[in-house]
Amino acid sequence: MFVCSLCEKETCYVSKFCNKCRRIKHFLNLYNDRVYDVLDNVLAREQDKQENKVSLEIQKEIKINQDKIKTRSQYNNNKKLLDLEKNKN
Repeated sequence: MFVCSLCEKETCYVSKFCNKCRRIKHFLNLYNDRVYDVLDNVLAREQDKQENKVSLEIQKEIKINQDKIKTRSQYNNNKKLLDLEKNKN
């Protein structure tokens, strides 16, 4: 019986890594240094930068929703104009 070499928390009976850490090792084998870049850019943020990132993502979502509303509104307006033109003829 061993303790996982990576997390040092889980008990391992057969291998060096627990199931979760084996998955991390698999990602490292697949993506090499990209894993470290993602961890640094996403998880290793200071608190104020995390809040800024959340705010930025919320603003993006608001803009997308506003664009959807504008598109629907334009569609509805165009449809009303077409209906008015049909009724005139």
